[in-house]
Amino acid sequence: MVTDMNDRRPYDMTSRAESAAQTGERILDAAIDLFWQMPTDRLSLDGVAENAGVSVQTVIRKFGGKEGLLEAAGQREASRIGAQRGLAPVGDVPAAVAVLVDHYEEMGDRVLKMLAEEPHVPGLAAIVEQGREVHSQWCARVFSPSLDSRDGQQRGRLLAQLVAVCDVQTWHLLRHVCGLSRSETELALTELIEPLLEVPR
Repeated sequence: MVTDMNDRRPYDMTSRAESAAQTGERILDAAIDLFWQMPTDRLSLDGVAENAGVSVQTVIRKFGGKEGLLEAAGQREASRIGAQRGLAPVGDVPAAVAVLVDHYEEMGDRVLKMLAEEPHVPGLAAIVEQGREVHSQWCARVFSPSLDSRDGQQRGRLLAQLVAVCDVQTWHLLRHVCGLSRSETELALTELIEPLLEVPR
């Protein structure tokens, strides 16, 4: 029986595309793993390639170098974090704070590491700025019932206050510097947020 090679081509192309996608994900996994383990300026394409089980040329071909690799890894992590923080309900402060603290308990110390390295590592500034934008959008969504009752400067000021209270640095101060437990941290954040949301007289 003779098989037409054209019949096999779509399958081969699909298989190659799936394999290439898996290789790209494996490289990103390796880069993210190493990124959190060491100072970013020590992160090398050689190390990422070895950790991913591919050649350096494969990493370069897919991501174009270290900055491109950092950007792609940052985008993937931002999507993952956005999905996790997207579980926070609108208008329910304690429930939203619980989701926020979930995120910081998992990622807070890592985010602080990245913020400390930002001034010294090319490519991190864009990732940090993207994180700030995601955080601001999260606050705008979760607290929209109260924000939508304000206009102009009053709304902008309230959003800025909420962004600051919900920032990773506030979590760090409450949780690590002041030594509050997780549940106490959630309560403290809720007590800071709720008065801000009251309708002004």
